[in-house]
Amino acid sequence: MAPPLAAAAAAVSSSSPLFSPSSSRPLIRRHAPPSYVSMRTRGRSQPAAAVPPPAAESSGSPLLEVRGLTASVKETGQQILAGVDLTIREGEIHAIMGKNGSGKSTLTKVLVGHPHYEVTGGTILFKGEDLVDMEPEERSLAGLFMSFQAPIEIPGVSNFDFLLMAVNARREKSGLPALGPLEFYSVVSPKVDDLKMDPKFLDRNVNEGFSGGERKRNEILQLSVIGADLALLDEIDSGLDVDALEDVAIAVNGLLTPQNSVLMITHYQRLLDLIKPSYVHIMENGKIIKTGDSSIATQINEGGFKSIALV
Repeated sequence: MAPPLAAAAAAVSSSSPLFSPSSSRPLIRRHAPPSYVSMRTRGRSQPAAAVPPPAAESSGSPLLEVRGLTASVKETGQQILAGVDLTIREGEIHAIMGKNGSGKSTLTKVLVGHPHYEVTGGTILFKGEDLVDMEPEERSLAGLFMSFQAPIEIPGVSNFDFLLMAVNARREKSGLPALGPLEFYSVVSPKVDDLKMDPKFLDRNVNEGFSGGERKRNEILQLSVIGADLALLDEIDSGLDVDALEDVAIAVNGLLTPQNSVLMITHYQRLLDLIKPSYVHIMENGKIIKTGDSSIATQINEGGFKSIALV
């Protein structure tokens, strides 16, 4: 039996309005990639390394403004976020680090409207609009994308169909005509190549039977195809070997523009060596307690969180 739509929304990606709690559309496999179209790698040259130059401080407009945000687990009332303040401008890359249970992943889930959490105080503005009262589907269509730590499987829905439906939902909101399967295939094919993924991934059901690393690559494929003004990447380095992490980092760096931004959750400096952050934030007990540059991550890597002086 396929998982409920709400579960799919919470665990696959908020980027697809077709899998949000507010959607009632059936999960139907409508198309398969045309069998006569080759998806072999085109022999394009690939970047030799994923390491970009250090991120410059942005002068872009505020994209996300979080003030005094508090949130609790809806079922138990347990408070997780205890007054988060965060501003992300266009063109910036932010990273949040912290011990397990500090509230990092909860913050990203609250931002995309995960149904297990309830905002109890504070404000969230996304591109100047109040995010709190938006449904997950509306947040997705407004330009939010989230890569979850543990995306679930969606039996019966191929990656190709998932991506095609999500892209066409965005196009519909923008007043653009829907793409047909063959037309869309020419869009997704080079992105599969860029991530060095087996083209057969498009035929497989979303995350069904995927390894942890395959799921992470698949989510970055979703981000690459669907696009986002703000991408929330929760531990995308988890489960990836060195080569796979570099491929994913190249893909993420290739998506960055002066108009869009990234918020990454990570425990490890290795990701920040490949995707250079503008700012690194440290969370503890549901709050951001320190903000600085990537040197903070180096300190933590060498001496643990106890090495960070809160000054």
